[in-house]
Amino acid sequence: MKQKAIFHAISSAIVAASLLFTPIATEACTSFIIKSSDNGYVYGRTLEFGIDIQSEPIAIPRNLHYQGTGVNGQPGKSWNTKYAAIGMNGIGLPILVDGMNEKGMTGGMLYAPNTAKFQEVSPAESKESVASYEILTYALTNFATVDEVKEGFKTLKVNQTGHAPFTGAIPLHMTLHDAQGKSIVIEYNDGKLFIYDNPTGVMTNDPNFAYQLANIGLYANLSPKEANPLMINGATYAPPSSGSGLHGIPGDFLSPSRFVRAVMYSSSASTQLKATDQVAVAFHILNNFDIPPGAIQLSSKNPYGGGTDGFERTEWSSVADAKNLVYYVRTYENSNIQMLDMKKLDLDAKQIRTFTLQDREVRFEINK
Repeated sequence: MKQKAIFHAISSAIVAASLLFTPIATEACTSFIIKSSDNGYVYGRTLEFGIDIQSEPIAIPRNLHYQGTGVNGQPGKSWNTKYAAIGMNGIGLPILVDGMNEKGMTGGMLYAPNTAKFQEVSPAESKESVASYEILTYALTNFATVDEVKEGFKTLKVNQTGHAPFTGAIPLHMTLHDAQGKSIVIEYNDGKLFIYDNPTGVMTNDPNFAYQLANIGLYANLSPKEANPLMINGATYAPPSSGSGLHGIPGDFLSPSRFVRAVMYSSSASTQLKATDQVAVAFHILNNFDIPPGAIQLSSKNPYGGGTDGFERTEWSSVADAKNLVYYVRTYENSNIQMLDMKKLDLDAKQIRTFTLQDREVRFEINK
């Protein structure tokens, strides 16, 4: 993979961060985890946007100084990274949209415009706050477990600093999973912090996470096991094909429907495979959430529209092997899987490293 080392000055990145969220048609992401037989897990997610946000893999080293974004242009919370982290950014900026740290904690930010509302932060509290798009970077570079995140986010403020075309903060919520397989969801609703334990390991978009968990019960009849034939007055009515156990699973692209599908697919996946083998399983599950361009068309007035007319597509899908610290990416332009091995990186480097993804897939001719 062609690589380039680029240092991003954090102060200038704060000004440039507005470019990351230029008008976008929408985001409708799906994420999940699968446990492995060697006491590990893999984390998978899709990212959907209406325009190409030009995500690139980046590696954030230990002991790098970050300056968060505060209120009304003031400086926000500053910190030195305790843990190195890798993952996908946007528009070349030094913030993680999705990623994994050296302790095997993984996670991502997903769009939630109908529910996300962050805290009212006064100018006096600005230096204890960050902007919403900085929360994943803050979590992965400061904490090793979700229990540590729970404690750390109790004192962190997330302000409502906005960037065009949005009139307020970028409406996001966050999913995190640690090396022990514990999962949490962090949301800010009505200006209040909510941290949920997540037994499913799944997250999508709106509504809030409490609703998503309650909604699973509507599909309690679903099972990966085949249904027995129906008997009525001595007559037998067998299912027409295999797949009867999951008959009725929601197949549309609504967030609650994707949530139910992700729960069923990830919970029914075999746990008798090593993490390296579960990577392939995760990518096959992700195939079920790949949105064909044109299937979801939004106007600029839709809260998921981002201020412009357009349609969604799955820009990229990622899988993180938390046991072996390898991060995999497949893009819209290139279905070949590209990988970044954290164990082969200098985690004490002095600057952020950016990697260039191959944008054209390799197609092998077999009729020679």
